[in-house]
Amino acid sequence: MVLDAEAVTLRRRLKRRLALWRITAVVLGLLVIVALTLGNQQAGPGALLPHIARLSVSGIITDDQKMQDLIDKLAKAEQVKAVIVDINSPGGTTTGGEAMYDAVRRLAAKKPVVAVCGTLATSAAYIVALATDRIFVHGNTITGSVGVIFEWVDVSELMHTIGVKVEEVKSGPLKAEPDPFHPADEKARALSEEIVQEAKVWFVDLVAKRRAIDPEAVPGLTEGRIYSGRQAVTFKLVDQVGDERQAVDWLRSERKIGKGLSIVDWKPRADSGGPFSWLFGSVASIFGVPVEKIASLLGEVSASLKLDGMVSLWHPPAG
Repeated sequence: MVLDAEAVTLRRRLKRRLALWRITAVVLGLLVIVALTLGNQQAGPGALLPHIARLSVSGIITDDQKMQDLIDKLAKAEQVKAVIVDINSPGGTTTGGEAMYDAVRRLAAKKPVVAVCGTLATSAAYIVALATDRIFVHGNTITGSVGVIFEWVDVSELMHTIGVKVEEVKSGPLKAEPDPFHPADEKARALSEEIVQEAKVWFVDLVAKRRAIDPEAVPGLTEGRIYSGRQAVTFKLVDQVGDERQAVDWLRSERKIGKGLSIVDWKPRADSGGPFSWLFGSVASIFGVPVEKIASLLGEVSASLKLDGMVSLWHPPAG
């Protein structure tokens, strides 16, 4: 009887230990899943399961290496079965649009990609849309504005008024031209015009190639005009009026994407905020404004300051 009692006690101890190890294993497994999910700050919940990725393109488009890296990561992610590029942007730098176009084309070579355009999809943003397999717009989406612009400021009269003169020694007459410190001469203006026209030809040819249309047959296209979404469909600049639901339906019917897949937002890896991140947080808490809003505003200001070189950007005229 003593031996039986000891055996029962030993068996109970073993069961408790086994249960403890099982619970520990489950907890560790959950911790690993959470760590993997949180470690991937570029995607939201559900990123480890098969899904459709949503990539947002908003604000001013620049030559953003983080965005390009994210697009390349989407191409390699086996759980991503298709990508929706959610566009709401007036454009940006021509180089930025070109770089993102190339990245999206690399992505489209691996998996289906569609564009869903919101209020604006003009200039460099339209370049990004051209890289996708199908473009969806709202009826009142503003799109088009095919072309580029190269601007500089002439402050020579102001400097003359305040009595400031800039002296310079240049290696050639066209070095650093046009220059804001003196009016552009005929050679400098002709050079700028040549670069702008060359970039315009590239943009127009891109539209002709990707949309399989004759640009000259579309009213105002080569003159840089804008179009409503309905007009853009008529002129075959985009494919159809529709939102994200229509885009998903198209992916299922035409690209055989499975039903029931969730849509997960993927975002470029955010910066830590630097040594002044605490200050932004404090200001946000004082005024009751989300930190994300302040970060977005600072990003817009920073991007606008980087618009050097040729710009493919549309904005409504001041009125």
